[in-house]
Amino acid sequence: MEKLVVAPKLMTRHVDHDAVTRLTQGGTHPLLARLWAARGVAQVDDVKRQWSALIPPSNLTQADHAAAVLADAMAQNQRFLIIADYDCDGATACAVGLRALRAMGANVDFLVPNRFETGYGLSPEVVQLALAHPAGKPDILITVDNGIASVDGVAAARQAGMEVVVTDHHLPGDTLPDALAIVNPNHPQCGFPSKNLAGVGVIFYLMLALRAELRRRGHFAADGGPRLDRLADLVALGTVADVVKLDSNNRLLVTQGLKAMRAGLMQPGLRALFAVAGRDPIQAGAFDLGFALGPRINAAGRLADMSLGIRCLITDDESQALELARELDTMNQQRRVIEGGMREEALASVALDQPVIGASVCVYQPDWHQGVVGLVASRLKETYWRPSLAFSRSEPGQLRGSGRSIPDVHLRDVLDLVSKRYPGMILKFGGHAMAAGLTLDESRYEEFVQGFDEAVRTLTGRDSFEPLIETDGSLESGYANVEVAQMLASEVWGAGFPAPVFRDVFRVAHQRLLKDKHLKLSLQRGEQRFDAIWFNHADSLPEFAEVAYRLDVNAWNGMLKAQLIVEHAQPA
Repeated sequence: MEKLVVAPKLMTRHVDHDAVTRLTQGGTHPLLARLWAARGVAQVDDVKRQWSALIPPSNLTQADHAAAVLADAMAQNQRFLIIADYDCDGATACAVGLRALRAMGANVDFLVPNRFETGYGLSPEVVQLALAHPAGKPDILITVDNGIASVDGVAAARQAGMEVVVTDHHLPGDTLPDALAIVNPNHPQCGFPSKNLAGVGVIFYLMLALRAELRRRGHFAADGGPRLDRLADLVALGTVADVVKLDSNNRLLVTQGLKAMRAGLMQPGLRALFAVAGRDPIQAGAFDLGFALGPRINAAGRLADMSLGIRCLITDDESQALELARELDTMNQQRRVIEGGMREEALASVALDQPVIGASVCVYQPDWHQGVVGLVASRLKETYWRPSLAFSRSEPGQLRGSGRSIPDVHLRDVLDLVSKRYPGMILKFGGHAMAAGLTLDESRYEEFVQGFDEAVRTLTGRDSFEPLIETDGSLESGYANVEVAQMLASEVWGAGFPAPVFRDVFRVAHQRLLKDKHLKLSLQRGEQRFDAIWFNHADSLPEFAEVAYRLDVNAWNGMLKAQLIVEHAQPA
């Protein structure tokens, strides 16, 4: 089989030099000005981090209406039940809703669907669980990070005598649920400037609107009510973990959350998660949220029941929080072992040419763990740089799959096209441009693999894709130091606003292997010499190499030194 793993192509981002001038004149560090301008920041107002710069909740369609509905229900002491999702965004959204509503005096509890029993979102099966909730039949169901596709579930809830308020951020289908209110920046009639709010961001906005409504009604003083900014740590965690685009509004939310964490102002559950992950909250960054805390919360939803993760986020008992965080940490270790085995099986099946690979990659093993197929799809996408789907058997006659895509391919649009070309093949699906999930008729798997590949080719006009590493060009020698590395580390980078990757030619003065798999380097540029490391790369470099790298701080024995983290290298 032709080797599909191709070397990435390096390219340099375009910089708007007029924007650089405006930013530097506004007091921005010259390097930050260049990096921001290359990411679309045009003026200092685009990077304001104060709460006062947050887009007002009233701009979010139906947020004020939903707030009035909830305020009326609270006045009648009606019972709320939050219907959560089983990922980190859903868990943090549930925690934000629960903490805020309880602080405002509401009677509220939560229910989270089980990935393996009821599937995603407010389904009719979940409605039955809500009716049998130990606290009694709720009056209003509030969905967080789900609900926009729950047409049947909302209908079932209303038939059972429960109303529904939907808060979601996923793309809507052709039919909207018949809910009391739908708060979603991607609602077809919503003109909210930031379409990239995570589910936790949407419920946070609704809670801001509800507090404002209760102030108008005299329930709180004009500036009274709970301090919702104290939930910023949860909003930041869910936003980063869900890998939504970090536009200026989302960066403000994440910045405020990280600021609170660094000051020690966070929920006990987050403090405990930092502890079990061996990370220092005083140095908290987006990387910690996305790669240390987020996966531990997600592990509960992948392997067991996300209620464990939610309980960790809503408890005010420090010892209980630590106990729950330790359970999550153990689950995350189990998840890594399971994922590693599945990933090796998937790559082996691809290497043996068992699945047909064209513009896409699909793999299937009936006994794979349903909670980890998305991670396998992610690894396949990274390895072969194609939209990838991994499936396992969910029940007799049905497969459940999870997919990850590349920037060139909108995954949900591809699945939508397949569903229209092959009616009845896909039983249900949903998701985003970069990630999606679906349930498939098992007997039509082979037909689906071909149809999916054809749909990718139709929508892109291409049958292969080339990975790119976008760089920020050369790093000026005067900025290649610890102080600048710390400045960059303190900024918020992530999806849609990627961390800086620089590109320079170095002389390789020395190189050796660490633990038989990491390449440790001493690189020289002019009179400067740098320690560098290329993780999970064992092949040596030529004497002169062009290196794409991140500037980092290496702390060792109380000493701080600038270190380069190599992303890619090739002969100069």
